[in-house]
Amino acid sequence: MIDGLLKDHIDPMWERMARPLARAGFTPNQVTAAGLALVALASAAYLVHRSELVFGLTLIVAQAFDALDGAVARQTGLSSKTGGYFDAMVDRYQELVVLAAIGHVTDNWPLAMLAFSGAIITSYAKARTAIETPVSNTTWPDFFERLERIIFICALLIASGLLPLPWLMTAGLAIYALLCHLTALQRIRRAVTLLRQVDAKDALR
Repeated sequence: MIDGLLKDHIDPMWERMARPLARAGFTPNQVTAAGLALVALASAAYLVHRSELVFGLTLIVAQAFDALDGAVARQTGLSSKTGGYFDAMVDRYQELVVLAAIGHVTDNWPLAMLAFSGAIITSYAKARTAIETPVSNTTWPDFFERLERIIFICALLIASGLLPLPWLMTAGLAIYALLCHLTALQRIRRAVTLLRQVDAKDALR
């Protein structure tokens, strides 16, 4: 939702940050792969130092770097469907790595699983609709999309690291999982409405 509503303000920031990478000769796929490596490294380090504050801060840096691949693609003229697919797959693995690390360190596996499943279903709800009928990639401004999930999890980690509240991470993961599944249901409802319209048009032919 944030990305869709504030796209005109956010994109210029990514463009400025990506310029040095494009000038240095990085390809979009290399930036995507580097983003995954940074997220994986931050998550692996969290397993050792077990500091939510450090994990939250390093995750902000890693996720910010990962967000630059699209801007690099535009600046280098290397945009491709393969690159878009690769980026989408990497995004899912990043969420898996982060939530698995949190589940392991905090022993909140059930909530981590619920959170990840909600994120996956949210993504799949749109992707599966696109198999049935063409859909716009910019007109699905749902409540808890990937950017919101990144901001939420980083804020949750930082807050858990700063505040001595043992229940905060558990409550935060529960809210995260709930918002993910509510957003999935939001997308499913939109998809059903859209596909019924398509079915009605096909019936009239």
